[in-house]
Amino acid sequence: MKTNSIDHRVPPQVALVIHPVRPKASLVRTSQERLEEALGLASALDLEVRQGVIAPLRTVTPATLFGSGKVHEIGVLCHDSEIDVVVVDDALTPVQQRNLEKAWKVKVIDRTGLILEIFARRARTGEGRLQVELARLDYERSRLVRTWTHLERQRGGFGFLGGPGESQIEADRRLLADRIIKLKADLADVRRTRELQRQGRKRVPYPIVALVGYTNAGKSTLFNRLTGAEVLAKSMLFATLDPTLRQLRLPGGRSAIASDTVGFISDLPHELVEAFRATLDEVREADVILHVRDIATHDSDAQSQDVSKVLDELEVKREDGRRILEVWNKIDLLEGDRREETLDHARTRGAVPVSAVTGEGIDTLLSRIAGLIDEDPERIFMLSPGDGEALAWLYRHGRVTLRQDVDEGMAITARLDPQALGRFEQMRPDLTPRLVAG
Repeated sequence: MKTNSIDHRVPPQVALVIHPVRPKASLVRTSQERLEEALGLASALDLEVRQGVIAPLRTVTPATLFGSGKVHEIGVLCHDSEIDVVVVDDALTPVQQRNLEKAWKVKVIDRTGLILEIFARRARTGEGRLQVELARLDYERSRLVRTWTHLERQRGGFGFLGGPGESQIEADRRLLADRIIKLKADLADVRRTRELQRQGRKRVPYPIVALVGYTNAGKSTLFNRLTGAEVLAKSMLFATLDPTLRQLRLPGGRSAIASDTVGFISDLPHELVEAFRATLDEVREADVILHVRDIATHDSDAQSQDVSKVLDELEVKREDGRRILEVWNKIDLLEGDRREETLDHARTRGAVPVSAVTGEGIDTLLSRIAGLIDEDPERIFMLSPGDGEALAWLYRHGRVTLRQDVDEGMAITARLDPQALGRFEQMRPDLTPRLVAG
């Protein structure tokens, strides 16, 4: 006997993606590459992308970004193609966003709003949700309307889900401000908890290996290959969001802790960098940072520059003695002369070419990680029982491998890079460490 079933699934919204090319735009990426990335972001949000458009701008119009002719042209396209959402791959001011919505009679979101919406849907842990909500409220605060809900909700109308009237603007400001204060307090608690967890890990002195890279560079696949974990790994922008820690076995039986972090992207909203600072502190505290690059894409160099910008914003720099190792992933997708040229270039740059999918180069990568962790000689620091300041400094700036209680106090065996050792000797000239024999 047949039963009638009703499909309650909401059909995907139809989207038009526009990449504006500003005057004197950066030539690091081509306009087509930027449009392709924007299309990928829209697809990651389950939008049905009907068309992608590159729109060169002779000048930037303050009220609408685009000139009046282009605004009219896109409005006709939205009507004829029955578009629900227009994604503008640029940062729109609140005024520009509202004016374009009135002109096109569809929902308009900019690049920042799109990325924030993706993060909101992908966050799984309580911490991730807090971070995303804070970023979204910081973004929406300047817009003075309740657009922080979902894409399918239009502004206007009555009730809580619609847009507020003019009399609600001040109330919205207070609601946003109060909620932001509460979220920042909650995230401060998260940061303190994470710091306690890091201190706990330091008492069992495992080095930290953090994976960073452009979104979709294959970080999670490499993380799974290195640790045997089962982190979600898809060919999708921002497939994973919440950080994961797993044990990593190095050659010689040594152990380390691997940390998989959120992927970076060009023009990553500043609100997200700030909100995720508690999570990204894992990168700042790492002994070794693996910068995972998708070497098969022609956009690899530009993506590398974008990752470096975010690392600079996190104050993670090679000049500070950071051990940053480039890992050139997806070499299984290269063929012929291009593959040979890439492998030669990797050797020149000191990078490690690997395939997280096939396992090629993984043994070499593990050996390089072990070498970076152990390249500094071990030294023994004799501390008095109450010298907690020096002990904390060694844990924070070096890698403590052994702590023993002796008659004189504490014998701390640690590895410090030359810069850290120099700073310690300036800070504590009364303490002269001795090298461990052998």
